[in-house]
Amino acid sequence: MAEHYLSRILLRSRSVTTASGVRTLNLAYYEWRNLYSTTTTTDETLTEAENEKNKKGKWLTLPPFTYTLDGAALGKDISGRCTGQKGESTAYGTVTNATTALKWVTRCCPQLPRSLVQKLFRLRQVRREPANISSCDHGVHARVRRVSAKDTMELGDRIFLPITVQELPSEKAECLCNAEELKFLHSLELYKDSAIIVVNKPPGLPVQGGIGIKRSLDELARTYLKHDYSEPPRLVHRLDRDSSGILVMGRTHLSATVLHSIFREKTFGTSNGDLGSKKRYFQRRYWALVIGSPRRPEGLISMPLGKVVVDNGKSERITVIENVERMPSQHAVTKYRVIDSSSQERISSIDQFRVCLNWSIGKSLERFESGYTWLELSPLTGRKHQLRVHCAEVLGTPIVGDNKYGWQAHRKLKQLSCPNLEGYPKEKLPKGKGPPPFDLDLENGSVFEKQPYLHLHCKEMDLPDVSSALERASQRQSECDLNGIKSLKLVAPLPFHMQRSWDILHS
Repeated sequence: MAEHYLSRILLRSRSVTTASGVRTLNLAYYEWRNLYSTTTTTDETLTEAENEKNKKGKWLTLPPFTYTLDGAALGKDISGRCTGQKGESTAYGTVTNATTALKWVTRCCPQLPRSLVQKLFRLRQVRREPANISSCDHGVHARVRRVSAKDTMELGDRIFLPITVQELPSEKAECLCNAEELKFLHSLELYKDSAIIVVNKPPGLPVQGGIGIKRSLDELARTYLKHDYSEPPRLVHRLDRDSSGILVMGRTHLSATVLHSIFREKTFGTSNGDLGSKKRYFQRRYWALVIGSPRRPEGLISMPLGKVVVDNGKSERITVIENVERMPSQHAVTKYRVIDSSSQERISSIDQFRVCLNWSIGKSLERFESGYTWLELSPLTGRKHQLRVHCAEVLGTPIVGDNKYGWQAHRKLKQLSCPNLEGYPKEKLPKGKGPPPFDLDLENGSVFEKQPYLHLHCKEMDLPDVSSALERASQRQSECDLNGIKSLKLVAPLPFHMQRSWDILHS
């Protein structure tokens, strides 16, 4: 206010007339104008610097955007569906147009819930500082601008998030485990490298959370199997709750993307008629104990599967679809091979029985000899309940313990008695004080008990060495030859109830 009045006074008397008639400005006005301008400029400079300092203190700065490998393209090439021919090199450097601001934030901050990140973008609370600043841009306000979730990132761009995101609690509270459960969880690890971690999932432990599920393997792995990594392991495929065996997780976002692509390309290639034209670097082999015996010792099942609603809409199940033109379905292919069969002679000490199965998919009633059969099942596609439905509805040999798709066969069975059952050793199970780990009943469920567990186990898996592929591709992002990538041989021992059934049937 004082400066305003002083300016008005000086403006009234700022000019004088000389003897020659020339009007000149008052010297006092010049002195005041120079002093005020200097002070104002200095104050504005300090204010801008202070604002920039405050802005840096209120924002969480993410690392500058850099080129990363295209995990999907790398997975396709590993699966053998790359456009290049054998011996040629392929580029895996990502195109920057494919990386949005949302993807970069979720990649840099995996601990933040995705819903929160999307909300920050909707509320326009995310800023970006471009790496290439034109000569006409000046100051902080010209460099840092709001960015939307779909805006593409350029090399060197920086993203700023509100500093308050560091104070937010995690999306889910950590599920606590006692010492025995933690020891049991770490004992499930089969293999670990810089890209993947493989566990032997026990039967009864759900892979993912849901309604009525207190603890899942996904949640346990995110909390306790991170080891020295900042990112938690990520699921890349599923196993049914009652099944067991090899479960692969990606230790980083990039390795999980590569694994997703490998699993997806296997199903895609099979659905397009590629059943055996080349060597397969990715294979899964399950062991299953089924009721009865298939007609042939080995074969290939190619029957589409679809979802149907039963019990007046209360539940759903997967079934073989005959008319694919009228009902939605998915192509499903399974290879099977008989490992061993418990014939009448071999189970002479066990009650003999005969099973009559009604397979109503356009074929007549068939009879199968009594006994159990161990099958090796290799799914060439990854459909929900594929192995269980193919065994029950196509082969007519439902898996032991599968009350969803083999309830008719189980209802007609008699409980078997075995004199050696009581004396079977149980030292294979981990012993400890208190209740069993994660409330899992691992001491029961064999084929000789009244309610047997599901006898389906992912026993072996041939998986490309993703760690070596990523290392080779990162060293040469412009071109890379993956012909020399080796395959990992993963093996998971049978769970206790299946090992018990195997041992006694062969005793």
